[in-house]
Amino acid sequence: MPPPKDVVKIAIQMVGAIPQLIELQQSKPLASVLKDVCDAWSLPNAERYALQYADGRQTYITESNRRDIKNGSILRLTTSPDQEAQRLYTGIQSKNVDVKTDSLKKLAGLSQDVTFAQEFISRNGLKQIYSIVEEGNDTGEMLAHTLKAFTELMEHDFVSWENLSTVFIKKIVSYVNMNAVDASIQQLSLSILENMVPTSRLLFELVKKEVTLDRLLTHLQATNAELQLKAMALLIALLLSATDAERREMMDYLREKNLRQFIHKNIIHSSEPLGDEMAHYLYVLQSVSLNLCEHRMKTSMDPYSQEQRDLLQSLRQTAFESESEVPTGSFSTERRRSLCAKEFRKLGFMFVLENSSREDKHECPFARSSIQLTLILCEILHIGEPCSETAQAFYPMFFGQDHFFEELFCICIQLVNKTWKEMRATQEDFDKVMQVVREQITRTLSLKPTSLELFKTRVNALNYSEILKLRQTERLHQEETLAVPVLELREKLKPELLELIRQQRLLHLCEGTLFRKISSRRRQDKLWYCRLSPNHKVLHYGDVEEGVQSPPIESLPEKIPVADMKMLLVGKECPHTKEKSSGKQNKDVLELAFSIVHDMEEYCLNFIAPTRYEFCLWTDGLNVLLGKEMTSERTQTDLDVLLSMELKLRLLDLENVSIPDNPPPVPKPPSNLNFCYDFSHAEQ
Repeated sequence: MPPPKDVVKIAIQMVGAIPQLIELQQSKPLASVLKDVCDAWSLPNAERYALQYADGRQTYITESNRRDIKNGSILRLTTSPDQEAQRLYTGIQSKNVDVKTDSLKKLAGLSQDVTFAQEFISRNGLKQIYSIVEEGNDTGEMLAHTLKAFTELMEHDFVSWENLSTVFIKKIVSYVNMNAVDASIQQLSLSILENMVPTSRLLFELVKKEVTLDRLLTHLQATNAELQLKAMALLIALLLSATDAERREMMDYLREKNLRQFIHKNIIHSSEPLGDEMAHYLYVLQSVSLNLCEHRMKTSMDPYSQEQRDLLQSLRQTAFESESEVPTGSFSTERRRSLCAKEFRKLGFMFVLENSSREDKHECPFARSSIQLTLILCEILHIGEPCSETAQAFYPMFFGQDHFFEELFCICIQLVNKTWKEMRATQEDFDKVMQVVREQITRTLSLKPTSLELFKTRVNALNYSEILKLRQTERLHQEETLAVPVLELREKLKPELLELIRQQRLLHLCEGTLFRKISSRRRQDKLWYCRLSPNHKVLHYGDVEEGVQSPPIESLPEKIPVADMKMLLVGKECPHTKEKSSGKQNKDVLELAFSIVHDMEEYCLNFIAPTRYEFCLWTDGLNVLLGKEMTSERTQTDLDVLLSMELKLRLLDLENVSIPDNPPPVPKPPSNLNFCYDFSHAEQ
């Protein structure tokens, strides 16, 4: 007989004692459970003890989280959080260096637990941390443990970052600016400043003043990948917290220092693979830089602006300087005006150099094309849109030069003229041409060219004839699949292929995925891994360190039996998207959020998928485990691909044979059935 829902079978360990195997009644007060455990080991003062997970993060068991305990969990009897907090609070004030260092090391580990952190902070423990940093001159192991403990304690949001003293902040800054200091201390210091910057304008200004861009660039050029990552994180935090004017000033300075070229050469094309977090920072840097064009994108032409008039005159002179060898200065004022007006009209309706010999009806309208192309590029590059909190998609070629948008425009405006010629277009075909150009650009960008030169080669190779071929292939494929016999065959093939997709989804869950926890204050915090057991009966999950790719299932301490899973929530329905206090939620995060409701609909395991692809595979796989239909857009895409391949194989012998919409008529039966073959006359 399986145990009741409110009873779990667990093991409890204690150093120097034989483990106890007990049935934990969840309805029984935790204090009574501890009393029974202590009595079994003849331990007095049960109130001084607590239960803690023996593996993983070693979280303390409380009344609020006890329902997370699963059958087979291994717990450990240890000192209660309040007793441990008091002991370490005393230990970090010890005059004995070894005792103090050991206490700080233990504090750094235990501070991840919210119950312990609350107890330690309630004893004014952070004040002691401040004192160690502000008054100490140590830059070794003791300081590293102190900064780590401080970081973990602040993660729980019990104390505002604005409460930090200027002395403390400047001390942290000094570690960033020092040359002869351990890299781990600089990493922790950079991380602390990164957390600090978005919380208030005052802290942003202080950090921006004390940590120069030159210093951050020095750290970015370090060979230590983790130090490089933390420096990039702080740079991005400063850029996102800056005003538009400050951001533009910072980006101009970084351009002078050739930051993009350094990133292109030493980070993107490094021998080491690019991590997810660095990929996100590069995406943000690209987005922030391109969004500097937003103001110009939204600025209308002002006929009274002398600056804009001068720019137009400069464009006219550049365009038509070769058309006449006679200097305009020898013309009368009226003649000059007439010539300028003619040239501006010509400039507005043609591409200046190549099209000058064509008939008017085939001239490409240069000014109109330029305006429309600019809008197309702004849409494709998402200029003016807020940065995503999780996106990692950036264009490597963006970091290859300082004037990316302008260079891209120059390539694409030539493409407009080339495509206009290939289509033999007239003024009435303008929208059609621009649709083709948009398709040429988006198809080429999807190939992720590493340089503008490669982009130019590929986009020019994708001429109008190639676009027509691609469209025709896609149209023929669609027409093929709409024939009645083919539709009937599709329906017969669907169940088998859907089962194949189900198996692939479950296999992906068995391989597992690395997820990141996202808080309201920081973009991304700690890493955790989740995977399905090979027998598809248990979900295993647990925290992992940075750099771990595929941890063994045995190293993931937390479990959820598939039988206990009740439902799947996505998007705004998820509790962790409702918990955010910031109000306005990033659309990107909502599209990646999902939760598993388990244990009588009381508890949820919350996820933020790293990509939309992972979101689709995980939600599909979880729906399969729940016995429900797969609902993601990826299911339909995969099904279409598999159906297309299977249909092509089945219809291979019918190539160039038209398939009738209706089956041929069945002939009338014969007048008699006397036409059987007599085998008795067969050859002997």
